[in-house]
Amino acid sequence: MSTFNHKGKRVHYALDGERDAPPLLILNGIMMSHQSWEPFLPALTKDFLVLRVDMLDQGLSDKMEEDYDIKTQADMLISLIEELGLKDVRLAGISYGGSVALRMALERSDLLAGMALFNTTARTSAWLKDIGKGWNKAAASQDGEAYYLATIPYIYSPTFYERKHDWMESRKEMLTKKVFGKKEFLEAMTRLTLSAESHDMESRLTEIKTPTLVIAADADSLTPPAEQEHLANRIPNAHLVTFNDCGHASMYERPKLFVSAIRGFLLHPDEAFKI
Repeated sequence: MSTFNHKGKRVHYALDGERDAPPLLILNGIMMSHQSWEPFLPALTKDFLVLRVDMLDQGLSDKMEEDYDIKTQADMLISLIEELGLKDVRLAGISYGGSVALRMALERSDLLAGMALFNTTARTSAWLKDIGKGWNKAAASQDGEAYYLATIPYIYSPTFYERKHDWMESRKEMLTKKVFGKKEFLEAMTRLTLSAESHDMESRLTEIKTPTLVIAADADSLTPPAEQEHLANRIPNAHLVTFNDCGHASMYERPKLFVSAIRGFLLHPDEAFKI
């Protein structure tokens, strides 16, 4: 791991792959860290120089004290890209990370070659805000199991949850004991959740110039497919793909499709076919 200083905050990041390969910045969902992507590295580093980052209040990066929003995260990542001297960066963002990617594409399209948005919305709706308030109520209880039950089951499709029940139970034990029971983590999650409340790109989607692949999941109850259909309809030069029988955590439920979407689109995002 390496560190980058942004406005007095230490940000932890990792670079994996060949330096001359196309750079891919992979952006975490709200509860994720750079470690969440380790199972995907062998596949992704075949084609990309993979940049993984713990955003502010995530993983090993410094915790915040003041209020912040999605733009704060986007500005930090833009500064990191410039610090590393990366060009034609590809973005792959899921959920919260997709919201950050949208803001980055609006602010600095000149740095980007393309982006893939998984389970992403144009704005934080009243529905999502109230879900976030429920998460934060559970976090305030300082009860790791209560926080797990308020958040994790709804991230997965019912089919996956049943089929992988033993895996889910092992994750529940690990998360409630080692992560969700920690006050520092719950306070950071509360701030991260609040930082997404003001996310609203609705009026500016048509300004995005970056070639975009939008990925929906048909069993996603947090960010339903209609949200991604709307994104694809509003962003110029956007394409829509739907993963069947899949929930919000599409990278875990459909890992091969997840990697295939990234590799297939982001290797040559400007590819044109004369048909």
